[in-house]
Amino acid sequence: MERWGQLKETQPLAAQMLMNSYKRDRMAHAYLFYGHRGTGKREAARLLAKTLFCPNVIDTEPCQECRECRRIDSGNHPDLHWVKPDGASIKKEQILTLQKEFTYTGLESDRKVYVIEAADLMTVNASNRLLKFLEEPSRETTAILLTENSEAIIQTIRSRCQQLAFQPLNQEKMKHFLMEQGISTSNASILSALTNNGEEALEMLEGDWFANARKLVIQLTEVLQSKPNEALLFVNHQWMPHFSDRDTLQRGLDVLMLWFKDMLHEHLGREEAVVFIQEKEKRERAMMRFSRTQVTACMARIMEAKRHIHQNVHPTLVMEQLTLQLQRC
Repeated sequence: MERWGQLKETQPLAAQMLMNSYKRDRMAHAYLFYGHRGTGKREAARLLAKTLFCPNVIDTEPCQECRECRRIDSGNHPDLHWVKPDGASIKKEQILTLQKEFTYTGLESDRKVYVIEAADLMTVNASNRLLKFLEEPSRETTAILLTENSEAIIQTIRSRCQQLAFQPLNQEKMKHFLMEQGISTSNASILSALTNNGEEALEMLEGDWFANARKLVIQLTEVLQSKPNEALLFVNHQWMPHFSDRDTLQRGLDVLMLWFKDMLHEHLGREEAVVFIQEKEKRERAMMRFSRTQVTACMARIMEAKRHIHQNVHPTLVMEQLTLQLQRC
């Protein structure tokens, strides 16, 4: 994300507030960006740092080409300090080191910026040390705290920051975001229906997990159509080895639910809502087996199976029961 205009497409309120503050020369000395993973907090922090350091800003937009912008992109800007958890937490020593760095004059100018990622993971001592740092702000110092859980940050720190909420992406914006990352339209359609978390969607694409999950969902419905007596064998020998724990099984059931939702959309004449956009022929064959009423019944069974997984019922038993129920739909 290189432009404020891009950020405004996904986070219009947060982007506009930051742009207005810069234009009016009313930047806060400390910001707290909070929201789910994948909502652009880290990218917004980097963009704000560029805007503050870039000598060629035009109407809030950094040039992206100067030495300052390039060094921020490479992580080598001497006056931008990025603090991340050391292990499971951000420790007091990390904040002390940060404070020591800020006692020196900026190498390039008087401006200094620091970003604390996962700020909710600061220890009590680290939080208290940061609070003292925030209580004596320098006009040329900007703090940016990033968190998924603002309530876990002590109130005295929150009260000294301008808080900006980063909202989850809606499905269409999520699809557009994924396609900008080079994801195919077909995969972006399904992933945007599964999650509004950009990072989570990209993580699902790592390796072959998502491609295999997508294939197994369709194969299961094909077995139920043409070889129902082999469905349990398929579940035990192919489905369960891939969806081997509760979390991945929940995700697999989510994908299965989307497949049945697509059949329902087709039955209702809402083809524009379909997310498995490449599998039209397979979907039409499946619809010869599953009527609109049967599709609705199957979706109810899938939701019931998800509840059972959440209640810690053994995953294999849940999936075997669901398979038998889908056979009878």
